[in-house]
Amino acid sequence: MSEVYLIGVYSTDFGKRPGDNVKTLTREAYAGVLADAGLECGSVIDSCWFGNCGMWVEEQGSIRGQVCLTPLVREGMFPERVPVINVEGGCATASMALNGAWKDIAAGVADTVLAIGVEKTFYPDDPAQSARLFTGGIDQYDPQEWQDYYAQAGAVAGKNFAPGPGRSIFMDTYAMQACYHMKTHGTTRAQIAAAAAKNHGHGALNPRAQYRFEMTVDEVLADREVSWPLTRAMCAPVGDGGAAALLVSGRQLRALPAAVRERAVRVLATTLSGGKYRDLDEPGLSRTAAQKAYRQADLGPTDIDVAEVHDATAFCEIYQAEMLGFCEDGQGGAFIESGATRLGGCLPINTSGGLVSKGHPVGATGLSMITELVEQLRGEAGPRQVNGAHTALAENGGGVIGFDEAACSVIILQRA
Repeated sequence: MSEVYLIGVYSTDFGKRPGDNVKTLTREAYAGVLADAGLECGSVIDSCWFGNCGMWVEEQGSIRGQVCLTPLVREGMFPERVPVINVEGGCATASMALNGAWKDIAAGVADTVLAIGVEKTFYPDDPAQSARLFTGGIDQYDPQEWQDYYAQAGAVAGKNFAPGPGRSIFMDTYAMQACYHMKTHGTTRAQIAAAAAKNHGHGALNPRAQYRFEMTVDEVLADREVSWPLTRAMCAPVGDGGAAALLVSGRQLRALPAAVRERAVRVLATTLSGGKYRDLDEPGLSRTAAQKAYRQADLGPTDIDVAEVHDATAFCEIYQAEMLGFCEDGQGGAFIESGATRLGGCLPINTSGGLVSKGHPVGATGLSMITELVEQLRGEAGPRQVNGAHTALAENGGGVIGFDEAACSVIILQRA
């Protein structure tokens, strides 16, 4: 199996970008990843994995990537006749695109592959369209199944399932999980706020982040309630963006200039797992994906120097720290509150600001995590730099099935 390396990464600024559409976001992400890899055009690209979730709300399905890349083909920026594989997996979409690109190279059928994800979630003149986009992340055929599941789980967690206006249903499911964790393990609302405050602090150092301001724990707690115990400052915002990565085989890397080889980062592992209606006290699907990734990389949790995890809400960082083996089950709140996951701590998590600060344009999020981690491993993260970062992990989940995500990706990277 061929070794696989990242030679280029790029993320656009995330935020509410009413002047941009999916084609302009694709152009920016693609041009950015070529520039980072030191290429003037993409003539060496053998295949492309294109991630997006929401173009269907604009009546474009089926051939999303082909449509977005056509102007670049016409201009000679993107090679003709290259296969474009469209990927959709909720918030894990971009990570799935990278997984597909990795498989092309690992299987020996390609030497240079593009993974790219773009998303528009902000429609200022039609908020209902933004809300509609997120309905694809939960079962629309048998809604009674998850309604019954959440009603029963709410009785155990101590929080009734009661969706309301001004938020997606996912915020309610995360809130219920947070309540169960608080009831079972003694996690406090202040610990959830500490995770959010830490990430707002990291995001203030990230010029690409949607939110670039610091917040204290008290300010996070005092913000507008979304779904108790979660406040707005604990939840990822709506926004637009794109991100991309260029992957090559070991053979291709050896043929590239020294300046490119010196910045290459190896993909040690990329694994996926699927969700199910699990018991409340049963570990989530990210533990399965992480265990597979650790085996694939021949590493363990203590080998990780920096991580990006899918904090659609600040509680998720507490939970994922446990699922990924960074601390004991039930100790995620204390682990974050101790300062272990902030810059300067023993295991910095979400140095980008995480989803709550960096932003969360669904189909681009996973590759924005990879951009942050590659920059960390190269020593190019500026004021967010983790000293001595050598090995990194990204965890990215998408959609919901009960209290699991529908899909989860764990990726482990190492400086070449």
